[in-house]
This record gives sequence, C-alpha cells and structure tokens, in this order.
Amino acid sequence: MTQPLVSVVMPVYNGAAYIKKAVDSVYAQDVSLELLVIDDCSTDNTKKILDSYGDKSGFRYFRNNRNLGAAGSRNLGVREAKGKYIAFLDADDWWAEGKLREQLELLRQTGSVLCSTGRELMNPDGTSVGKYIPVKEAVTYRDLLAHNSINCSSVLVKREAVLRFPMEHDDSHEDYLTWLKILKHYGPAAGINKPYLKYRLTENSKSRNKGKSAVMTYRVYRYMGYNILQSAVFFVSYALHGLWKYK
Repeated sequence: MTQPLVSVVMPVYNGAAYIKKAVDSVYAQDVSLELLVIDDCSTDNTKKILDSYGDKSGFRYFRNNRNLGAAGSRNLGVREAKGKYIAFLDADDWWAEGKLREQLELLRQTGSVLCSTGRELMNPDGTSVGKYIPVKEAVTYRDLLAHNSINCSSVLVKREAVLRFPMEHDDSHEDYLTWLKILKHYGPAAGINKPYLKYRLTENSKSRNKGKSAVMTYRVYRYMGYNILQSAVFFVSYALHGLWKYK
C-alpha cells in the first residue's frame, strides 16, 4: 500500500472476546490507514481471530517476545508506524464511523497536534450504560491538570509528538502523563464533542479499580514535577470529576 495518513496502534492482551469489533471499526473508517496490532504475549485465541485480517490493506501484526504492558506496546507501535498521525485504540473499545476523518479535518483547521473525542460508556456485553462523557472544543494544559478528559482510545495525534513524548511510568496513568507533556509543549488539544468512542467498562479496566486509579493519578502529578501540596490540590479536582463521571 502507499504510505498511510493514519497509523492505528492497538495493544492487546488476551483480547479474543472483543478484538474483532475493534478491528472492524478501524476498517470502517474512510481514511488512508494502517493497523498495527501489538500482541503482548496473549495466551488465548487472539492470534487465531486476527489471522482472518491478514489480507487486509495495511494490517500489521507484532507479537512481543516478553510482556511490555500497554505503554511499552503502544511505544513499539508508534516507532514502527508509517503514518503522519497516530490513533490509539484499545482492543476492547471501538469507534463509530467518521471519527478519523472529522479529527483530521479539525487538526488541519486548528493547527493542534492532538485531538480527542467524547465517549459513550458501554457494558462488557457492548450495550450502552446510558452515560456520555463530553470533551471541550479546546483542552488546555491547565484544564488537563484539573481533569483528564482525554481518553487514550479517542486520541488522534501527530506521530512526531508521541515520538518526542513516549508513554512511560507504568505505575501511573502513562497516557495521561504523555498528554500533559504534549499539551505543555505544543499547546491546547482540539476536541470533538461527539460519542465517536465506545468505551467498554470491563472488569479489568482502570475505571473499575478506583483506588488503584487514584494512586496512579497522584503519581502523574509527581512525575510532572509538582510538589506534594500542588499534587494534592490537583488530585482533589480529579476526585471530584471522577465522582461525577462514573456516578
């Protein structure tokens, strides 16, 4: 295929139950793309399901020799990508049609390097929870410190930005940390307030493990260089937003 405009990076670990819906939603997008699936040592039928996509244009499968975790797998995908833009999609989430095209157009209009969308919360069986999480049209660095409104599976970002600021520190929310660094360096992110992302609340998702998620969020502020008091203030804001988001 010719060089794709967008490289979709999809980490997966034992995602056989959900990954087909995720992959199909990628190929329903009407833009030039490639899909890089990074298999983090799955032990289920993930590879067997993915074999049926081997003849799809731009489909690329990688299997880690050792478990790298979500951050390491995403970083590998970014390094191997050929597109100008990177879109992240977890294997248990999926997109509505038209997502990438509208994001590309908004990035061109605004000059931003990163764009996220709103998300609809879904049950493990794929039915709607009946809750929608909005996103602002412009998300500043200060906005993001107070509340992480950027979900990883909704992001379209210039590859140069995530090469400069790869995901690190698995003991924190590594994606949140990367978004903060990108916005601090490049300026505000663009937002599309539509439910283009269908976000599945699985039993192992961070959103289900509130205590662990809280600790990981606090560590993000510390890794960004804020002192204990500053980090505590940001954490209180995070906690209040979290009560509203998942009530």
